[in-house]
Formats: sequence, structure tokens, C-alpha cells
Amino acid sequence: MAERKVAIITGAGSGIGFATARHLHDQLGMAIVGVGRNPEKLQRLEETLASDRVATLAVDITERDAPRRIVDFALQRFGAINFLINNAGIGSPKPLHETDDETLDRFLDIMLRAPFRLAREVIPHLKDGDGVVNVTSTFAEIGGRRGGAYSAAKGGLKALTLHMACEYGERGIRSNCVAPGVTLTDMVRHRLEDEAFRRMNFDTTPYPRLASAEEVAATIAFLCSPGGAAINGQTIVVDCGWTTTKYLSPRALRSRWVMPEEEGS
Repeated sequence: MAERKVAIITGAGSGIGFATARHLHDQLGMAIVGVGRNPEKLQRLEETLASDRVATLAVDITERDAPRRIVDFALQRFGAINFLINNAGIGSPKPLHETDDETLDRFLDIMLRAPFRLAREVIPHLKDGDGVVNVTSTFAEIGGRRGGAYSAAKGGLKALTLHMACEYGERGIRSNCVAPGVTLTDMVRHRLEDEAFRRMNFDTTPYPRLASAEEVAATIAFLCSPGGAAINGQTIVVDCGWTTTKYLSPRALRSRWVMPEEEGS
């Protein structure tokens, strides 16, 4: 019988993290250690998966002892760690000139420092064939307005991933990124009512739709599967072609361009 794999997933209570837990559990038969701050959301994950292969831990990943608590919990419950999915994050950043130090520290703490520290704690327990997937963003791939601290954190996480791929690849430990574009989660769904938001995302995307959390999760699962065994130090972007093309929809090309002095007239 094949050894049961164990995956730690941060931000597992909702969105991409929740979907990733389901994919790894249901499709790959892994045991899941779901980490998040909201006990109610984690309880819903346990109820959804409904098996003895899921355990959850409510913890703030930025706390000093969080990495040790997470690793100890995983080892106590399942006896091994094979994959780490650093997914937890926050949104709604501001441009650099509008970002105060408190906001900068918060973004860096959650999306760079916490993944760094958790990976550092997990790496000694990984073996040949195991790996880390860091969830970054299209804002780590290209420049974007209002990126600010978010872009800085996600860009740093990508650079960390490349270091890990080089440093630990010789031990058979792979490190990769999955970089979602704007993803259709509950937090984003209501924004589709905004015409400007829809045009910004659909009129510049050659496959004019948003990826779902399940589709991003399937990409993460692929990197944790035997099919992804030769992939190391890569970023897979899940954005329907937004970052790699200079696409404008026919509607956008036909639209009348309004000069700044015309606005409000």
C-alpha cells in the first residue's frame, strides 16, 4: 500500500485554500492539516471532507510560535509532512505612496514572513518526492496599479521559492509557485456588479472569464501529484492569459476614448 501523503494548507478555511484541501483529499487521497484563523470556517472544512484524514488548527500564522505549533500538530496527528501549501493572504492593497508602515508590515508578515518561517520549520521533515507550493499572484509577474505592499510580498515569495528550488532540489524537494489572477471567490463575486471591474478583467483577457478557486486548486494539486514530479522552480500562472498578452476585446477597441478634460463634463 502506498504511503499516505500529508499536506499542510494555510488559509484553508475558504476560497483557494478550501478548494485545495478538497482536491488533495478527494483526488489524491492525502491527509489534510487545514490552518486558518477562523474556527468556524475550519469546522466547515472538517464537515465537508468528513473523514479521519482531516485535522484543523486555528492559529494566527504570524504569531511567533505558529510554525512550531503547526508542525507539531501535523506530526502528532498524522506522523509525517509531505507538502506545504502557503496560501494564506490578504487583499485590498494601496499604492506605495498611500501605504503606511503598519499596512506594509501587515502584508509582509502574512504573505512573506509567515510563509518563510513555516517553510523553514517544515523543510527538515520533507523527503525525496515532497514539496512546497507557494501561492503568489499575477502581481508578482507583472507591474500593476495599486499593488504596493501586496506586490512586494508576493514578489518576495516568488524569489524565496526560486531559492528553495535550488537549495533543496538536490534532496528531491520541489518548490513551485501558483500565481492566480483575479479569482472568482466569494470576496470577488460581488465586485462583478461593478462595470469598471468587469471591463478591467474581461476586456483585457483573451479567454474572457475569471478562474475559479477550484481551477487554481487543481493546478496546485497537479504540482503535488506524480504528474508534477519533474517540475521545480516554476510559476504556473492561472489567469486565462491576462499577463502574457496585450489583448483588448472588440468592445474595448470600438469604445470611444474619453480624454481627462472630458470627464465630468
